[in-house]
This record gives sequence, structure tokens and C-alpha cells, in this order.
Amino acid sequence: MNEPGGLRTLKKERTRQAIADAAIGLFLANGFDQVSVAEIAAAAEVSKPTLFRYFASKEELVLHRIADHRGEAGRVVRERPADVLALEALQRHYLDRLAERDAATGLCPAPEVLAFHRLVFETPSLSSHLLDYIAADTDALAEALAETVDGADDLTSRLLAAQFLAVRQTLARANWARLAAGQPLPEAARLAVADALTAFTLLRDGASGCGY
Repeated sequence: MNEPGGLRTLKKERTRQAIADAAIGLFLANGFDQVSVAEIAAAAEVSKPTLFRYFASKEELVLHRIADHRGEAGRVVRERPADVLALEALQRHYLDRLAERDAATGLCPAPEVLAFHRLVFETPSLSSHLLDYIAADTDALAEALAETVDGADDLTSRLLAAQFLAVRQTLARANWARLAAGQPLPEAARLAVADALTAFTLLRDGASGCGY
């Protein structure tokens, strides 16, 4: 008898998570380039073809962990109140995430999160693939700006989207670097907020003539 769809989905998700967890554990212990796909499959107790049904590449085994944040900036812009400017909505959202110590901001002191960021930032192939994620986020944010900001044009929207995504990535790396270097969380948090306010001021001043 066939399994119900919900159970099949649950089993697939468990298999996917088991593969990813095994991969991350091996990468953190031995280094990304030193671990083969065969070793990951063996640790997860699946075949290589099964592994590749869930993940298209070694890099995806790592970067899928940030998939929940893909398109986030575009959603923030689309869902903002009518009387709130796009940059203001993005700033509020980013500061809220800092306050929550969201791992994606880099301001999370959990050892496993610090190790994960080090893996991504210090592995060239992962940093390269991360650019694909950033490019997709840039497209999504540019589209949201062009659709929801009065008088916006495609080029200006894309330029602002690219600037915001570059700023967000730069801030995340700076936040992580402070914590990785041993800076106490309260001081790192204070500097993270100050840096964010500086960054958004620069974005706002540069875009003020465009109605953003």
C-alpha cells in the first residue's frame, strides 16, 4: 500500500536534513575541500545518486541553510505599510533581526553559527556560490521596488537593490568577525547597530532624490 503524501513528504525532509547535517559535521571537522561526496553519502547512509536527488552540489549542502532568507528583502518591501518608505521598512526589519540575534546577520554568538559562517566566508567555492544567492535576492528586491515605489524605474531599482544586498552582506561579515575575534556580545551588538544606522544613512542619502 502506498504511503500517504504527508508521510512521504516527512520522510523526504528527514532524509534531506540527515544528509545536510552529516555534510556540515564533516565540513566543520575536516574542511569543505577535504570531504568527498562519497564520504557524505556514507555518513548519511544513503547512496550518491540519492544525495544528488536532494542536493545538486556540495555547495548546496551548506547554503541550503540560508534558503529561508531568500527573497526576504523583497517580501519586506512588498508587505510594508503604505505610509512607510522602502528603505525605512528594510532598516526596521534589519534592526529587528539584529535584536533577535538572527544568525543571518552575523550577530549570533552560538559556536556552531560562528563555525558555519567561518566555513562559508573562508571557503572560496562557497563564497562564490553565495553570490548566486545574492544575485537572486537582488532580482527579487529590484522587482519589489519597481512594483511598489511610485515613479521607480528598473535601473534605479536594481541599483538600489544591489547596494542594499552588498551592505547587508558587508555588515554580516563585520558582525561575525567581531564575535569570532572574541569581542563580547554587548559591545559587538552596540557596534552592529551603529554600523547599520551608518549604512542606512548612506543608502538613504544616496537614494533621496529617487523617492525611496
